[in-house]
Amino acid sequence: MTEAEVTNNFGAVLEKLQLGAEIVVERDQRPVAIIRPPQGPGRSIDESIALAEAYEEKLGFAPVPDPDFATDVQAAIDAHREPLGPTSWD
Repeated sequence: MTEAEVTNNFGAVLEKLQLGAEIVVERDQRPVAIIRPPQGPGRSIDESIALAEAYEEKLGFAPVPDPDFATDVQAAIDAHREPLGPTSWD
């Protein structure tokens, strides 16, 4: 995309980024920047679900979490109620 296209269509740029696209910004037909989505720490929820379904198919039954699983998850949530930090634009 040209610099002008990025400037005039920033909403479209964000939509492409959300879909995982990488945007090359050009000025005078030369690349000047690459905008890409941030790399997350770990798997997406879709990947996690696909892995769980594949594991269930391999086992032949759905794994059942132990009785303390829900308690452990809630304890982790409760331990991190405060914001992780200010956003980059704050």
